[in-house]
Amino acid sequence: MKNAFSLSFCVILLTLTSTFAQKKPIKLGVVGLTHGHVGWILSREAKDDIIMVGIVETNRDLAQRLSNKHGFPMEMVFNSMEEMIAAVKPEAVAGFGNIYDHLAIVEICAPKGIHVMVEKPLAVSLEHAQKMEALAKKHKIHLLTNYETSWYPTNLKAYELLQEGTIGDLRKVIVRDGHKGPKKIGVSAEFLNFLTDPILNGGGAIMDFGCYGANLMTWLQQGKRPNSVTAVTQQLQPENNPKVDDDATIILTYDSAMAILEPSWNWPIGRKDMEIYGLKGAIYADNRHDMRVRISEGYSGFKEEAFKLGERDAPYDEPFSLFASVIRGETTLGSYDPYSLENNMITMEILEAAVQSSKSQRTIQLKN
Repeated sequence: MKNAFSLSFCVILLTLTSTFAQKKPIKLGVVGLTHGHVGWILSREAKDDIIMVGIVETNRDLAQRLSNKHGFPMEMVFNSMEEMIAAVKPEAVAGFGNIYDHLAIVEICAPKGIHVMVEKPLAVSLEHAQKMEALAKKHKIHLLTNYETSWYPTNLKAYELLQEGTIGDLRKVIVRDGHKGPKKIGVSAEFLNFLTDPILNGGGAIMDFGCYGANLMTWLQQGKRPNSVTAVTQQLQPENNPKVDDDATIILTYDSAMAILEPSWNWPIGRKDMEIYGLKGAIYADNRHDMRVRISEGYSGFKEEAFKLGERDAPYDEPFSLFASVIRGETTLGSYDPYSLENNMITMEILEAAVQSSKSQRTIQLKN
């Protein structure tokens, strides 16, 4: 009886120990503070999934400003990734600097087995993305890309309805993203500096907001690559964006569908919305929470259902919860999930072709 009790106690103790170990927060390092989206992690409430252990930022003035605003100690701020990794040994890193530096982050982290999440887009070019992918696969790390629209409940609902055949076979998708322009909306000087640099950002609005539509379309099409990419860009605010485009239209053709992406720094009202058209109806994902579904009736008539959606369930409600869950092996991303590397390699192929098309003023054919 005593031995049976001892055995049962040991089993319970091992189970509790295993559970505690599994839920131990992932140690996260933040590389760069110049990206305006860094507030996402700096202002995040303390949870048991991720704990920020170090920051890399050479601009001490910027680091001090954000320290004053968000309350992290300046002792957490290091001058290099090597210094931070040696001091605090992060298990994962989130990149919040310029897009050009994403490759360098993976080059340092991957051989050390440190998982990486970067802000969209994955890279400044397909060449950079391919090097990052090779490193991630070689060293078996997770390499994820964060898009705000990945966490929109309306986009998930639209995807599900499309897969269920609610509006019939897909024929056209229109994705519109952007705002008045980084300078007009008052982003920080550090953020503006790299957003409007063709080297550090890979382009202007075509990269900054074109990536959203390319990412969503790759998800909707479950990894189908477009047959062709055609892009036209303009510079409507040369005084604010002298080195890069600030308005773009990108057309993607598929065997039986088309996508029109409209990334712009010239929208009078900020937006991230999507329209999906099938043979029987249309889905309008108007914003994060509001969505409409119209089913055709006759020539121009339709039956409409409106949705007001709440936030997605954890860990799919924000990037850091899902990052931790994926690292722990608790969550496996769906096929061509917007967050996934397989999706974002195709997204980068689309963006590269769009940039080439806009420069050459011709359609780029993609080999399938």
